[in-house]
Amino acid sequence: MIARDMPEVQDDELESTLRPSKSELKRQSAALRDLGTELLQLGREQLERMDLPNELSAALNLARSMKRDSAYKRQTKYIGKLLRNMDHAPIEAQLAEIAGESASASRALHRIEAWRDRLIAEGDTALGELMAAYPQTERPRVRRLIDSARLERERAQPPRSSRLLFKYLRELLEPDHPSRGGVG
Repeated sequence: MIARDMPEVQDDELESTLRPSKSELKRQSAALRDLGTELLQLGREQLERMDLPNELSAALNLARSMKRDSAYKRQTKYIGKLLRNMDHAPIEAQLAEIAGESASASRALHRIEAWRDRLIAEGDTALGELMAAYPQTERPRVRRLIDSARLERERAQPPRSSRLLFKYLRELLEPDHPSRGGVG
């Protein structure tokens, strides 16, 4: 049935049933502002890796340089408006990918910390397991770092050796890590 054949339905009523409600528009606007806030929380390097339109990149860079005041709030609303006028699905997908990378990096750091803590707490037992899993481990170097880290703990000194052990383990367990200067 066509709308003009319906005598009781006026053009305004038909149009209002096809448009989203004012509340729905507000919810969508708030969601896009939240998306803009997520973009603002990214590091500069992560933001540069994203494929963003120039106007949006410029607006984000401007907002990052502002104090958290009323001008910043206006800028975040402007970023939301820019997002509303573009296809934001690819941006959301890129954010999800970055979040996955962050979670993966976090898990890797926790794994390294667990090895370091085990090595310091258990000594030779944990070192034997590390050697079995990673045969390229430099046993004498790791043994010295473990002993020094234990001594620093006993004397309540800064954890220099513990940090060096962590750095060595990161190089050993994550050979592709950007800070890799080579194991050895």
